[in-house]
Amino acid sequence: MSDESTLIHDARLVDAGKTWEGAWLLVERGRIRDRGQGRDLPPADRRHDARGASIVPGFVDIHCHGGGGHSAEGAADDVRAMARFHRGHGTTALVVSLATAPLPRLRERIERITEVVGTEGVLGIHLEGPFLSTAHRGAHSAALLLPPTPRVIAELLGAAHGSIRQITLAPENASDEVLDLLLEEGVRVAVGHTDADFAQASHAFSRGASILTHAFNGMPGIHHRAPGPVVAACDSADVVLELIADGVHVHPAVIALLFRLAPGRIALVTDAIAAAGAPDGDYPLGDDVARVCAGVARVGDSLAGSTLTMDRAVRVCVAAGVPVAEAIRAATRTPADAIGARDRGGLRPGDVADLVELDDRLEVRRVWIDGVPQ
Repeated sequence: MSDESTLIHDARLVDAGKTWEGAWLLVERGRIRDRGQGRDLPPADRRHDARGASIVPGFVDIHCHGGGGHSAEGAADDVRAMARFHRGHGTTALVVSLATAPLPRLRERIERITEVVGTEGVLGIHLEGPFLSTAHRGAHSAALLLPPTPRVIAELLGAAHGSIRQITLAPENASDEVLDLLLEEGVRVAVGHTDADFAQASHAFSRGASILTHAFNGMPGIHHRAPGPVVAACDSADVVLELIADGVHVHPAVIALLFRLAPGRIALVTDAIAAAGAPDGDYPLGDDVARVCAGVARVGDSLAGSTLTMDRAVRVCVAAGVPVAEAIRAATRTPADAIGARDRGGLRPGDVADLVELDDRLEVRRVWIDGVPQ
């Protein structure tokens, strides 16, 4: 963080689904101090002429297992390295996801990641398991799945010392007591890897579950007589729907449809594993190994995370017909709000000055962390 102020001018600012042309942004002490439009520019120690390029908030990925050849299941240095890899693709903040593993191993991994939380843009931990449905477990080992009991939850939360931001669970296996316990501890409850029907998912959302883990994947689809968890999430005004927009997990036509069904409530996630930005091959995932071929990761016949980056997710959405400003919101403000990171993912005065400059093809041209160019 620098004490010097920076003025970014002649920019197209994109934030919260809106666009400002011919705009400027004033950054000071790692935060956005002010923004405006026009040629009447405030004084600053340094200036950056964006030359009409888009300046957007840093991307916020709330579901990420790895990248650049590094896995969240590795050492603390691997977690730092995966965060740096994704930073090069515009992700300035992320939540590190852990797949199902034996409890002792899961505790060890939680403790290692907790060392990194608060550095390198790592905001916390997401447990994607072990509280999942065997019917829609995907790449998670059936033998390691557990019911979400207060005892096991207390054990995992105790290892995290407050660093767990989100837990995915199958609500048909979770009592109201468990949901209340997680919410009281400040953990976001996500519905996912579930066989829940519309009524069961709706009940979980009414009790405070606020995220749908990677919509359409790991759950029943939409049927005209059995609408399922996706429709339950769309019908629940406070629920954010994660979306893996790589064109493999969800068809582009369905990507565009979901944005129309739940405007302002889509959070793009990568669900990336170590293979993102790395060659095809075998990579660790939870207590298993994912095989990556032509950029698609699988364990057996099941998709197993992705090789996606957030900048590519934005481009896939736009190619599917989603307006640019809405795709940017889904990569920034919406996921940040979903996990309570209220000063991330925006260009408001007071927000953390994590910024990305995009060219006309939505490729990352420059990244700032705390107002400092990387």
